[in-house]
Amino acid sequence: MGRLPRHVGIIMDGNGRWANLRGLPRVEGHRRGAERTKDIIEASLELGIDVLTLYAFSVENWQRPDEEVSTLMELLKVYLSKELFSLLNKGIRFRVIGDRSRLPQEVKEIICEAEKYTEKGDRLTLVTALSYGGRDEIVRALKNIISSGYKPEEVTEQLIDSNLDTSGLPPVDLIIRTSGEMRLSNFLLWQGAYAELYFTETLWPDFSKEEFFYAIQDFQRRERRFGAIMPASLKV
Repeated sequence: MGRLPRHVGIIMDGNGRWANLRGLPRVEGHRRGAERTKDIIEASLELGIDVLTLYAFSVENWQRPDEEVSTLMELLKVYLSKELFSLLNKGIRFRVIGDRSRLPQEVKEIICEAEKYTEKGDRLTLVTALSYGGRDEIVRALKNIISSGYKPEEVTEQLIDSNLDTSGLPPVDLIIRTSGEMRLSNFLLWQGAYAELYFTETLWPDFSKEEFFYAIQDFQRRERRFGAIMPASLKV
């Protein structure tokens, strides 16, 4: 087991390409990707990871074709409806981050229901980044701070952190991105300031538990200094 990351974030990329390579509609790639999500949640439970954040839908994704957006929203509704009892039974706390104001009303309602019924889950916090963007999150946090009447000299990192969507969660230790792209794409920019990054060519629907375990092992081999110099006595 070794040194485990407390908080893992995953940019689940490659659903559309996976479908195109097989001559299938893009929406089929999203369906397969949703199934893959279950395996990685199970793997996180097995390892004892505290928080798993999945980048499901970015603020930029609203620009995609209406059919694709509708399918993604429907997949979310179906998943929560079918898996709510399972989340409860496994001790998983469900939480959504992002700008909910743009979500369909029925999606907002089922999210609230899932968050309410799983709020006492203590084995894993499953965070879904939905209608989410790191810059947008920081802007919303700052607007809230300003509207609350804080003076400039009162603004600290801790105050900003407490006004982010992820308030109360630990910083991200490891960010995984599938499909071969090597960028963060506006994902957890504040929280991932010192996160280790793991990139893989594997498309999300093919990302297995075994590769997830390998990414964790890769994290365990890294030397995390957070800007400091590792004391000679701690070097191997």
